[in-house]
Amino acid sequence: MSMRKKIIAANWKMNMTSAEAASFMEDLDLELKNFDGVEVVIVPPFTSLPKLSEIANDMPGFAIGAQNMWHEASGAYTGEVSAGMLREFFTRYVVLGHSERRTIFGESDDLINKKVKAAHAASLRPILCVGETLAERDANKHHDVLARQLKGGLAGLDADQMLDTVIAYEPVWAIGTGRTASPEQAQEAHAFIRKTLTELFDAPTAAKVRIQYGGSVKPDNAQELLHQPDIDGALVGGASLDSRSFAKIVKAGSRA
Repeated sequence: MSMRKKIIAANWKMNMTSAEAASFMEDLDLELKNFDGVEVVIVPPFTSLPKLSEIANDMPGFAIGAQNMWHEASGAYTGEVSAGMLREFFTRYVVLGHSERRTIFGESDDLINKKVKAAHAASLRPILCVGETLAERDANKHHDVLARQLKGGLAGLDADQMLDTVIAYEPVWAIGTGRTASPEQAQEAHAFIRKTLTELFDAPTAAKVRIQYGGSVKPDNAQELLHQPDIDGALVGGASLDSRSFAKIVKAGSRA
């Protein structure tokens, strides 16, 4: 039995209005009534944070996360949101370095590292996303990519901060494509990530860090993925937009 409590996060991306989010949470609460087998994190668009922070306050076992943040506390950064603004709505987690932020918005490891540090300074827990493209996987460069992203994104953190950081392995080629890394592929990558964390910090710290898998996680593949020894949860995209499907993934986490 792993000492690491499973963490299942719903990344809604740019989906759901506040009203839709409230309805989803009502349905999810019914599906998971009195359920505390895993930690559940809901990561809505910024516009739904105020409403969901109120709802989650009455739902033990649920935490709220944000999809991104800027690393400065304030200033002339039109369209951005600071850690302090997120904390105002009792946000506990923040997803940083998602592949869409890296590829569409051009975020570098250095910028992501600044955000990770800023999150910790504000007592937010980063979910740092790492992962390779299909070309990098086919060229057998996925270990190089993962090591670079981990070293860059976690630079300057101490062991205590690392323990309050979640890593999400998301093979870019398996996000929104319907393709999923096999349980063996996912486990191998997660084991490599934990090995790299051992080198960056130490073995006891690496053994306690939770590493999620993200990449077309669905109810029918969640159980096998989450049963792998180094997979400590899931960062769920499309399947998290349906409360029943997401609840099935959460329950799969409790059985793994």
